[in-house]
This record gives sequence, C-alpha cells and structure tokens, in this order.
Amino acid sequence: MFDSLCLFAFGLILLIKGGDMFVDGASNIAKRFHLPELLIGATVVSIGTTLPEVMVSSIAAAGGSGGIAYGNALGSIICNTALIAAITLSVKPGKADRSTMVLPVCFFFGSAVFYAACAYFLGGFPLWSGIVLLSAFAVYMVLTVLQMKRAPAAPEGADVSLPEAEESVEGSFIKDIIWLVAGAALIALGAILVKDNAEFIAAEIGIPSSVIGITIVAIGTSLPELVTAITALAKGHGALSLGNIIGANLFNLVLVSGAAITIAPFDLPSAMTVGGINASLVIDIPVAFAVMLILTVPALIRQKLSRVQGITLLLIYAAFTASQFVLAM
Repeated sequence: MFDSLCLFAFGLILLIKGGDMFVDGASNIAKRFHLPELLIGATVVSIGTTLPEVMVSSIAAAGGSGGIAYGNALGSIICNTALIAAITLSVKPGKADRSTMVLPVCFFFGSAVFYAACAYFLGGFPLWSGIVLLSAFAVYMVLTVLQMKRAPAAPEGADVSLPEAEESVEGSFIKDIIWLVAGAALIALGAILVKDNAEFIAAEIGIPSSVIGITIVAIGTSLPELVTAITALAKGHGALSLGNIIGANLFNLVLVSGAAITIAPFDLPSAMTVGGINASLVIDIPVAFAVMLILTVPALIRQKLSRVQGITLLLIYAAFTASQFVLAM
C-alpha cells in the first residue's frame, strides 16, 4: 500500500512536470504568431494541461477501468471549475471578454448535453459517441483557428525582433519543440503510474474506482491547470487563466472522454446510488453543469467575474467531495 502511494505521488510529479514543459513549449510557439491571450489559453495551453487527463483516461479505458476514465474526465471539469477557477476568483476576480468566450462555452454545453444524454438514456458510452465527441473537438479547433485569423493583429512596432536576434529565435523554437516531446513523454509515464496505483489503492481501501477517479485522480491530473492558473494570476494574466479553464473543461468532454470511449467504450459506473438511482446521474453530472453555469453565465452577461462566484464554487466543491466519500462508505 505504501509503495503504491509513493508511485502514485511520483506519477503525479511526472504529470505536473511534463505538463509544465509541454505548456512552456506550446505557449512560446503560439506567442510567436501573436495570438490573442484568451485564445491561446482556450486552445494551446488547454490541450497541454489536459494531456494528463487524456493519457490517464485512455490508459484506464484500454485496461478495462471505465470507472477511472469516467470519473477522471468528469471530476476534472468539477475540479477545474469549482476549485481552481474558484481559487483564482476568490483571490483576484477580473474581467471577461464575451466575444472570445462564446465559442468555447457554447461548445462545452452542447457537448455536455450530448454526454449527459448518453449517460441518462443509454446508460453508457458506445463507440459512436466517442467518435461524435472527437469530431466535435476537431470542429471546435477549426472554428477556433478561423477565429484567431480574424482577431486583430498586434500593433505595428510592438515587440519587433531585431534582425541580429533571428539566430537565437531559431534556437528557441527548436528548444520549444524538444520541450513539447519531452513533456509528452513524462506525461505518458506519469499517467501509467497514476492509473495503475489508483486502481490498487481503490481496491485496498474498498472504495469504487469511480470515486478515486472523480476525486483524487481528478485533482492530481488537474494540477497543471492549477499551476497555470496561479502563475497566470501572479503575472496579471487573468484572461489566460479563464481561457485555460474553459478550454480544459471542453477538452475533458470532447478529447479526454472522446479518446477514452473510442479506445474502449464503457458503461456508466453503477457502484453508488442515491435513492435507488445511479449517483452519477443525481450528483456528478448535475454538479458539472451547475458549476460551469455559475462560472460562465455571469461572465457572459456582465463581462466580469466576482469573488462571490469563487466562494460559492469552493463551497460546492467541498460539499461534492464530501458526498463522494460519504456515499462510498
């Protein structure tokens, strides 16, 4: 048991370090093209910080652990919104750009409705549902790239590189590519360690794997988002943090879940019930919808975020986490 805990922790460290390296390389490459900050957060950085979830869920699904794959994706959405974004809002609420939020928010709720329909009406996620989710990811990326092309260019004279600096820029670009590859490798290794040892820990303490997935594994694989949010907040880039959270939540549905389902379709975990109804249908999915509504609707209407939102989300996350372990007992 102790060895499994140590390996689980080491896997999380690899995930964090790998995600950090990937994000550094990806964001530096994106900045070379003068992309808007929130759009960088909603695409490049979000993909990088979501890679741990992709790897953990895909490996879990391939190994027959649908509970971890399901719990990790859904739990990461709740963790990203009600813990990470909530901490950011509680410390320093900021403004929100409605024009760049509309696309990822609409795609998130559209994908979430489809995901929920599969859970409520099919009781699981067949192969075709995974293909639909991955297709939604592809469409979103195409539309986002088109949106980036329509975005205003950087002002003339701003951040103009000197001719003699071109050689160092070339070297930096190569380094960024190396960082991407090395980061992805660390993420893959860390994901294997987290998945294998999470299963063992769940079995040892008698808690369903879906609970481990939706709490401990979800928090662990969401640490890159937490690091990104804190770093962005410290540097005054609130838009990057918000874009990263929204983008990561969308990718947890269309990319993380889509990849896991396509690799190995799985049924809705049924280890816990509330009033004779599957707990996921009563708690997990409604909470995921609720926290995203609390985060995004006021931002879209008022184009700013408030500390009250952050505190409310933190209270919801505390209650949600407690309910998972109480139901599992």
